[in-house]
Amino acid sequence: MGKGGEKGEEEGGYEKMLTHYTWEEIQKHNSRTDKWLVIDRKVYNVTNWALKHPGGIRVISHFAGEDATSELVEDFRALRKTAEDMKLFKRDMVFFSLYLAHLFVLEFLAWLTLSYFGTGWIPTLLTALILATSQAQSGWLQHDFGHLSVFRSSKWNHLLHKFLIGHMKGASGNWWNHRHFQHHAKPNIFNKDPDVNMLKVFVLGDTQPVEFGKRKIKYLPYNYQHEYFFLIGPPLLIPVYFYIQIMMTMITRRDWVDLAWATTYYIRYFTTYIPFYGFFGSILFVIFVRFIESHWFVWVTQMNHIPMTIDDEKHKDWITMQLDSTCNIEQSFFNDWFSGHLNFQIEHHLFPTMPRHNYYKIAPLVKSLCDKHGLNYQVKPLLQAFKDIIGSLKKSGDLWLDAYLHK
Repeated sequence: MGKGGEKGEEEGGYEKMLTHYTWEEIQKHNSRTDKWLVIDRKVYNVTNWALKHPGGIRVISHFAGEDATSELVEDFRALRKTAEDMKLFKRDMVFFSLYLAHLFVLEFLAWLTLSYFGTGWIPTLLTALILATSQAQSGWLQHDFGHLSVFRSSKWNHLLHKFLIGHMKGASGNWWNHRHFQHHAKPNIFNKDPDVNMLKVFVLGDTQPVEFGKRKIKYLPYNYQHEYFFLIGPPLLIPVYFYIQIMMTMITRRDWVDLAWATTYYIRYFTTYIPFYGFFGSILFVIFVRFIESHWFVWVTQMNHIPMTIDDEKHKDWITMQLDSTCNIEQSFFNDWFSGHLNFQIEHHLFPTMPRHNYYKIAPLVKSLCDKHGLNYQVKPLLQAFKDIIGSLKKSGDLWLDAYLHK
């Protein structure tokens, strides 16, 4: 396939001479030191500019050698213009202020519970549930600031992002940015979306299981992955995998700013809970809180993606790629709060900087766009979405077993 275009200078300018390139030639320029990108039928050399991309070099690199312009671009641009005219990118600071305040209330209630009722089993369990709720909800709120959807100023968004993910959760903003922006750029695409890198613990989608089966790869009995998911998925992701990865990332990359923010969380935590449980008891207690939070996080974040298409790069247009890899969960006050409005995953992926309290307003228009172009706009009940995670894992495991035994 061929396509006419112009090759720009490294900083996006144009050469005076028009040069035409075939798609075969463009797709060769997808290496770390040579990146071309097609936008509106113009070819840009983004090799040096990629270093300055706000989402990091990997985000823009995932599109090297591709057409970054969606086939639905005109309709989507019109939809975005409609959203702007409806003021759906306008932030409701009362909403976000109350959301932040409810985190402080939860933290206070956790301390008050132990102060008033003591450290028996029931007060301890209740306090752990309150703190896990605070941690989960802090995770959803840091997500808002990480997407620059709260303040007009990027500076203030970044500052509050550091505060929430560092001081409130003990994690790293830069680590989160590195992972999450790649996820948004290429959701559910192997080797590009970190969220589907399962370290050979699980096999996902329809093609990876068959590939593993044919190659006789058996790190674990994948035909039982829908069962051992309950043992090593939700319980261990945050307290083991994420926090080891976070600490190693901050130390190896010498990210002293994020490490300092994370340290303030642990200073605050141990100062608050050592008087109740002692040093070692406080360590066990925070692990238990992470254990509870991890279940919450895994079920919410995977319900929108695991049951959807997961595959190698197929070079689909951007909108189709987002719709194939995401689905929504029915709206309710509880679902909105429980998932941090990630029940509107489709709208979030299409408009990542839109404040979440406006997702429900743009949703009918997004559905109309999908209906017009024959795109699948899925909406499920919450419990069905949870069930579909297990069903998807079982289907992938069965595909692996069949290929392992018979191909």
